[in-house]
Amino acid sequence: MKIVIIGGTGTIGQRLVTHFEQEDKVIVAGRSTPTLCVDIKDSDSIRQLFDKIGKVDAVICVAGEAKWDSFDTLTEADYYIGIKSKLMGQVNLVRIGRDYINPKGSITLTTGILADDPVAKTSSAAMVNGAIHSFVKAAALELASEIRINVVSSGMVADAYEKYKTYFPGHNPIPMTKVVNAYVRSVKGLDNGQVIRVYD
Repeated sequence: MKIVIIGGTGTIGQRLVTHFEQEDKVIVAGRSTPTLCVDIKDSDSIRQLFDKIGKVDAVICVAGEAKWDSFDTLTEADYYIGIKSKLMGQVNLVRIGRDYINPKGSITLTTGILADDPVAKTSSAAMVNGAIHSFVKAAALELASEIRINVVSSGMVADAYEKYKTYFPGHNPIPMTKVVNAYVRSVKGLDNGQVIRVYD
């Protein structure tokens, strides 16, 4: 398979690249990738990426950001960070990328446990994650050429646990093998329109 991983240099992305490149052709793209730089907030940047790499069998997105801050502090502009990046960035990957995906290919987006189990200072991130879950379920009903779409939603991944554990008191770190397998299930299984949850 020919798989493009957007955000492939990040915490989860690096693990995905290592796994998939054992059997598949993996293309890594992201904001800090010199050869294949893409800003998912910019539709033109997304188109330019796909024009460069051509047709693929699978798109995995582990990119996108949202502002974390207390509800009393978050401004309208702060909410738009997540809306433009993590939400519309991934939506636009689907809108544009579907034309570059081979029949029976797939798109896998990424959210997280905050959609179902938010913690303090995550009203923006939780809102965006929940919206992506609803989008994936609806888009799956209409994507043509047998293209599948799913979203992986994991808890606090083990590789980032030390950095973020104060935000998630009492949460168990999710082993990276379980996280990677959720993406494998989305890419190489038959799921469609699913929120693949990897929680405690």
